[in-house]
Amino acid sequence: MLRSRVCSAPLRAALRPGQVRKFGRGLKCVSSFTASRPSARPAPEKEGAKIDPLKEAALAAKLPVYQPASYKDPKVWEEFKALKPDLQVMAFVTLFVPEDFLNIPTHGSIQYHPSLLPAYRGASAINWQIIKGEKEAGLSIFWPDNGLDTGDILTTRKTPIGPTDTLGTVYFDRLFPMGVEAMLEGVDLVKAGKAPRIKQDHAKATYEGKCGPGNAKIDWGKPWEQIDRLIRGCNPAPGAWCTFDGKPVKIFDAKPLPARDPKGIAGKLGEIVAVEADGFTVVCADGRFKIGRVQPEGGKKIDASEWTKSANVAVGARFA
Repeated sequence: MLRSRVCSAPLRAALRPGQVRKFGRGLKCVSSFTASRPSARPAPEKEGAKIDPLKEAALAAKLPVYQPASYKDPKVWEEFKALKPDLQVMAFVTLFVPEDFLNIPTHGSIQYHPSLLPAYRGASAINWQIIKGEKEAGLSIFWPDNGLDTGDILTTRKTPIGPTDTLGTVYFDRLFPMGVEAMLEGVDLVKAGKAPRIKQDHAKATYEGKCGPGNAKIDWGKPWEQIDRLIRGCNPAPGAWCTFDGKPVKIFDAKPLPARDPKGIAGKLGEIVAVEADGFTVVCADGRFKIGRVQPEGGKKIDASEWTKSANVAVGARFA
């Protein structure tokens, strides 16, 4: 049994054509419970919206798809029971799933979370690990319960966070493929009757709220290390931003230039002190940043030099 939100990459990979049997090492996937849209089963997507990728993969594998509006509905529980599932495998979850539903399969449910629980519970775990300066990230496969990321641990994986890593590189280059293998290992352990249930140390737990635009505004009065981590932790989403001429501009591909002497700052906070063919340079509290890629309001990501030309950016202009 599968359930996900749009970014459930580990489960999507496991359902690629030709890999359905590999997912369960001989076990059969009987259906997909995916990100919900309130209406019939399978629920239609909103006009113009992209189809849920796990739903798309499940349909390609000829699996029935269920998209209930709520998992608190006893009718949904009965629908699930009728499938006689042995194990439910879950990726990131955006709706509350009660234990009444989680415990229906013979062996319960296991779930993916992109942090080393009990640290960084919540929906934006990878963002915050980078923003807060962690040197190591990881993932947990755990047994979900009625709490938020509070269930017993089945297995974990670790990966370093380098000085140039972004949300995108940590997830897509490492936690994605590592998550696929960890989830498959978890299924194998459950099948063999050897899956552990390691209690979380709740005294060491942390919870961070969703990282959105409200958390992602750049303050050029902060030290370069804080700004650098914010930009990398919000790349590609939600995108760290500031304003220029009253309009928001998202900043990507920013190289920090720490000051070694007063000339390393030599400007007002947020001031653009150089405009060059490969980008522009902006002042912060203890250095500068060379910006290589931006996204203007309502536009696509573009090279910084293209933006400076289209927005008529000149030396001496300032971000707010």
